[in-house]
Amino acid sequence: MTEVQERQRRGVAHLVCGRRAKWLVVALWLVLLVFTAPFAQKLTDAQDNDAASWLPGSAESTQVLQISEDFRPEQIPAVVVYAREGGLTAQDRAQIAEDVRQVKELRDHGIRGAETRGPVFDRDADPRAAQIQVPITMDEKGWERIAPAVDSIRADVGRGGGGLAVHITGPGGTSADFSEAFEGIDSTLLFSAMAVVIVMLLLTYRSPTLLIVPLLGVVVALFTAQALIYFLAEHAGLTVNGQSAGILTVLVFGAGTDYALLLVARYREELRRHKDRHEAMALALHRAGPAVIASGATVVLSMLVLLAAEMNSTSGLGPVAAIGVAVALIVMLTLFPALLVIFGRWIFWPVIPHLGSPDPTERGVWARMGRGIARRPRVIWGVTAAVLALLSLGLIQMRAEGISNADAFTDKPDSVVGQEVSARYFPAGSGDPLVIVSDRAQAERVGRAVAATPGVVPESLGLPPGTKPEHEGRVLFEATMTAPADSETAKETVERVRDAVHAVPEADAQVGGGTAALLDMDRATTHDNVLIIPLVLVVVLLILGALLRALIAPLLLIGTVVLSFAAALGISALAFRYLFDYAGETTDFPLFVFVFLVALGIDYNIFLTTRIREEAARQGTRAGVVTGLAATGAVITSAGLVLAGTFAALGTLPMVAFAEIGFAVALGVLLDTFVVRSVLVTALFLDVGPKVWWPHRLAHEDGDTARPTAVTSAPETEPRPSGPSE
Repeated sequence: MTEVQERQRRGVAHLVCGRRAKWLVVALWLVLLVFTAPFAQKLTDAQDNDAASWLPGSAESTQVLQISEDFRPEQIPAVVVYAREGGLTAQDRAQIAEDVRQVKELRDHGIRGAETRGPVFDRDADPRAAQIQVPITMDEKGWERIAPAVDSIRADVGRGGGGLAVHITGPGGTSADFSEAFEGIDSTLLFSAMAVVIVMLLLTYRSPTLLIVPLLGVVVALFTAQALIYFLAEHAGLTVNGQSAGILTVLVFGAGTDYALLLVARYREELRRHKDRHEAMALALHRAGPAVIASGATVVLSMLVLLAAEMNSTSGLGPVAAIGVAVALIVMLTLFPALLVIFGRWIFWPVIPHLGSPDPTERGVWARMGRGIARRPRVIWGVTAAVLALLSLGLIQMRAEGISNADAFTDKPDSVVGQEVSARYFPAGSGDPLVIVSDRAQAERVGRAVAATPGVVPESLGLPPGTKPEHEGRVLFEATMTAPADSETAKETVERVRDAVHAVPEADAQVGGGTAALLDMDRATTHDNVLIIPLVLVVVLLILGALLRALIAPLLLIGTVVLSFAAALGISALAFRYLFDYAGETTDFPLFVFVFLVALGIDYNIFLTTRIREEAARQGTRAGVVTGLAATGAVITSAGLVLAGTFAALGTLPMVAFAEIGFAVALGVLLDTFVVRSVLVTALFLDVGPKVWWPHRLAHEDGDTARPTAVTSAPETEPRPSGPSE
């Protein structure tokens, strides 16, 4: 190929790293950053954390929630529980009465003090406990509004002491504790992810100067993505909540750094072959770009598949995550290479890649590993697959059936303690009632049906304070359950109540409330698991097929991905049971782990197999496998460690669901990096040989007749001239 032809092939790459173009690229991103940074800080204000933003849109509980707004503003009760084991004293009763008086005067933060219910005492002849319910009006801020409201109530109720325990629980107290757990989530994850990236880049490159460039790139990507998502949330109806905003930070840092590592590795190779750093970067972009773009496209399309989910929170996460990864991809293919070229070779100090210096991958551990696997590939992949299959048997320990509020925190907040205290003296479901709406003409029959249902406290039926008697011929009333509102027993009660009221002719009755919402969320998540997981596999398979222009290789890679996912879940389930002592997993745990692990973990297979394919065209498939592993082993391992570390940062949040997702994804990424990609995939490709590219002509024209015994370096695109480096 002539020099002119080579320049034409990589002409697009010169648009971001040319001698003049690099300055224009940096200037454009600087202007964009100055414009977007202020809006990125407003993303928290655009979050919608109300119940409807999480619930499945078509669920019965969601419909009841919307109908109930015609009767009263959406409310959530905070339950203040008083308890003294030896019995409430006269002084205790006086304090409770005074607390009720003060709470009824509260009006700030949506508190409807005038509608406070209670005090209600337990039924003992000598009462030992009392509780009052304080309704709080919800709005689009959700948890953000509940927390200050509960703090205001806490400031006005007695401090307890002298044997009198005072706790704030119920939906309001629990939501406030969730809000506190989410407080500062963006900054916590930002600094945690940043610390991981800094440490891993130092270990990878042993260069205190080089880490500045990728770190700057991911920060620019994060701010830009946050600003874009803010605009879409404010003006295009995009739903963002605390969960999706937190995961956005992890994805941008993890994916962005991965793309940077791959590009830097290829750039370093080309710097050893070319005197002109602009030419070296153009070649690096030209050769590594397709793999990076395919990797990013896999993640983006996999995240967009989440739009098909019934759960609003899952569906909303899809475009948020896709935007974050897409922006990270664009930044790492434009701003990042431009900055590297501007800084020059010295940015790699103290290990500067000089012109003509040897490539360490030709004699490193990955080259030796490739040669070792090449001796007996079938035995190696067979044993590896068997071990992974054995580890996946840990799935029998997984209990992804949802977790109660008491088990949702890594610590034990006041609302959980209060819930336990309340359950000892009152019906366990008090404070979080069923909400029933029905036609007015059939309201009496519906009420009798509810009261007769096992698991419902019959005398608890009533119209909540502050509620209109009826609206457009419909009525609303509440009922208390005997079981804790977040328990499986309570969900079974909801199912029985729904069956009972649906059987009342012409009542058009529906059942909602907190427990009903949990039940509907479980059902929607089960549906999403069955739908989304196969769709993501199809997306990944199509992208791999288009990238590799083969069928056998993508099918093998998909098989290894599924096996890796099963093994990661199996190990995680065992760890959750016997190491962390978690009560179970949320119903969406398998889906989130699958999407993140498959969409992101497939990156490493893409990086490896595209390099193998490139080398196979030059020296045959089996030699290309060993060369590809030697060339990509170090960078893919570093990328895996970075991604695993950023997801492990989710463990800094005091919530079991986030800790479990972070642990499982981090474990799966490490498993994929060190075992699946480096051993299983390598051995499979070596064993299958050229046929892995079928139906591409490489399967027939490969010319590969023997397994390699040594690593052959890729031929240079041009001779290595002698002379000083830049």
